[in-house]
Amino acid sequence: MIADVPVAILAGGLATRLRPITQTVPKAMVEVAGRPFIDHQLALLARNSIRRVVLCLGHLGEQVEHHIGDGARHGLQVRYSHDGERLLGTGGALRRALPLLGDVCWILYGDSYLDVDYRAVLTDFLSRKVLGLMTVMRNEGRWDQSNVIFRDGRLLCYNKRRADLEMTHIDYGLSLLRREAIERLPEGQASDLADLFRDLVTEGRMAGHEVTQRFYEIGSPRGLEETADYLRRASA
Repeated sequence: MIADVPVAILAGGLATRLRPITQTVPKAMVEVAGRPFIDHQLALLARNSIRRVVLCLGHLGEQVEHHIGDGARHGLQVRYSHDGERLLGTGGALRRALPLLGDVCWILYGDSYLDVDYRAVLTDFLSRKVLGLMTVMRNEGRWDQSNVIFRDGRLLCYNKRRADLEMTHIDYGLSLLRREAIERLPEGQASDLADLFRDLVTEGRMAGHEVTQRFYEIGSPRGLEETADYLRRASA
């Protein structure tokens, strides 16, 4: 089953926090531990038996497509969705890619390295009658601002714009959505996926799955350095 569910990787942003590197190179192509970051992401997905990937690209996206091609050398089938002349944000990019995604898909951000049990996450999602599932991690403000209230196995609140003292968990960055949920995003317009997530949580239509392995990201210089160190240790 896991091989049948595609992963949408949202990799279209401008990556302003990594400038000047990302003025001429998209974030997915930034070198991390000797390889473009997207290579590390795809290798991780392949190790978790995922076979279908849709790369949602924007800023300098043609460099990513030229590098990855059809994904065969990673043991994957890779397809592409481009924002076009105007960046669509995470929500708009996902909505644009919907024809390539089927009835259920993973959502992963293009700057995240999330080394968890993907099969366990999918099994949990498929056991529930919900439109989406968000992985969460107890954060306590350590890695970034906590934005989730997760209690007794239930996802009670998500808001990345307004902090709450009861928020001890964070959106880990790996989610699953059904087509019905993605169709709620405005077609052809820029939007933020976080707003859809907030609404689904409020409606009780998004489950939470807690993970314990910390996330790594390359969205900032510090995150880039920490991720590079982690990947070097993992390959040693």
